[in-house]
Amino acid sequence: MTPSRQIRLARRPNGMVRPDDFAVVPVETPDAADGQVQLQALLVSVDPYMRPRLDADQPLDAPMLGGGIARVVQSRHPDFREGDLARHGAGMQERFVSDGRGLLKLAPDPDLPLSVYMHALGGTGITAYGGLLETGALKDGEQVFVSTAAGAVGSVAAQIAKIKGCWVAGSTGSDDKAAWLRDEAGLDAVINYRKQPLASALREAMPKGIDVYFENVGGETLDAVLPRMNLRGRIAVCGMISTYNGDRIGVKNLSSMIYSRVRMEGFVATDFPHLQARFQSDMTGWLKSGKIRYQETILDGFDRAPEALVGLFEGRNAGKMLVRAAA
Repeated sequence: MTPSRQIRLARRPNGMVRPDDFAVVPVETPDAADGQVQLQALLVSVDPYMRPRLDADQPLDAPMLGGGIARVVQSRHPDFREGDLARHGAGMQERFVSDGRGLLKLAPDPDLPLSVYMHALGGTGITAYGGLLETGALKDGEQVFVSTAAGAVGSVAAQIAKIKGCWVAGSTGSDDKAAWLRDEAGLDAVINYRKQPLASALREAMPKGIDVYFENVGGETLDAVLPRMNLRGRIAVCGMISTYNGDRIGVKNLSSMIYSRVRMEGFVATDFPHLQARFQSDMTGWLKSGKIRYQETILDGFDRAPEALVGLFEGRNAGKMLVRAAA
């Protein structure tokens, strides 16, 4: 047995999540039996999709659902050796045992940091890639708007659109994030929604209207975008973070979809297995060439995962939020 810890949901949140909604619980992890491996968490992913799951899908007093990268520290499995790295969906556990199902061996590019496999080359990257290119059916040179454009998914989606020769505008909630989007990510226009009325700012930022809207927010942002959508525009719905803490702001402009023949479609990362090979090749090249830039917020220490969860929903992160559990 090996001492370990788990991050558990201690109670259902009421509105915004709080640190005491979670607990760091000491446990004992058994040694690997025949056909099993024991793994040590290296990086723990913290993502917006976790918030709505706290209201129903996430069991109480059980490890938080989620994924990460871990190292094999014991192996009695023919397909794994000690020292192998693997992506997993085993949740927020410092050490855990697996029979190999749900593990994906990882051979990281030596010229890239391991952390990029948790965002640009991981789930957030394929979400942006598939959501924009397949669900959004992006065409070169179109007019693209991305909400939460400085986030882990939004920033990748916006930069892919720039690579495809599009006019790209994005919204964010701070001057620092807006400056990064302009100066590093290369967006054509950036709206700080905390300082600018969104409807008028959109008219200025998108004078030719919007062909593709990469939706991460919902609520008032969606309401402001809908009248700006061009004929046969597409709205790729990745998330609606404005609703995740219980707020339900009505959308009044849905009728504008009718005469503009706008298509709005939701998607999730697992919709795109057929794109994985192309995505890995494209994204590796873009990262190495500097065409895709990224930000990370990494908190050191497994026990800081509750802090990371709260920080994500308070907007304290720049780019992808991660917890480094071990070196």
